[in-house]
Amino acid sequence: MNGVLFVCHANLCRSPMAEYLARLTLARHGLVVGSAGTHAVPGRSMHPYAAGVLDGRGLDPHGFRSRAVTRDLLAGAGLVLTATRRERAYCASTAPGAIGRTFTLRQFARLATAADPTPPDVPGSAGVVGVPPTAGRVGVLPGTDLPTTGVGRLAAAVAAAVRTRSRLQPAGPEAEDLTDPIGGRPADFRRCAEEIEAAVLPIVALIAATG
Repeated sequence: MNGVLFVCHANLCRSPMAEYLARLTLARHGLVVGSAGTHAVPGRSMHPYAAGVLDGRGLDPHGFRSRAVTRDLLAGAGLVLTATRRERAYCASTAPGAIGRTFTLRQFARLATAADPTPPDVPGSAGVVGVPPTAGRVGVLPGTDLPTTGVGRLAAAVAAAVRTRSRLQPAGPEAEDLTDPIGGRPADFRRCAEEIEAAVLPIVALIAATG
């Protein structure tokens, strides 16, 4: 898909909300957005409270159907964003080649906030496991380091985040994981959606800045 894949446990609450909410802005950058679950039962409708949150934002979630994450989905994604460290570990073990572009949503948001989108003189992504050797070079404007396509900007954003990771202090679980609202009230789903929106903002800003 060469875009952004959101992954949670059942693909019923967090990752579907992230898919629909992020698509509003990422589509403007020419990026495909999808979601899946590590333990999803394929073909299920979105949780009604999650659907209600999206309805309230003028989005139509009623055609959504859950799907299980696969090696091919992970390998084809330019960026994999998981709800928690547990799903991140699952994705990394399922598709080791995608490790370098697999993060929790909140982790990548933290990296994006601190990242410098300017590519280094010598591409810093070379040799980083899971980051394509063309990262920051796919669809590059001739004579410059500026990507001209959504896929190119996404690859450059991932490379910038990877460069940033080494200079940030490790964060605790509360800063990395997105709490599962399942079993909670509608207010818990609204709170989860707000956390997703807050995390998506710096990610979109980084992607835009790379171009």
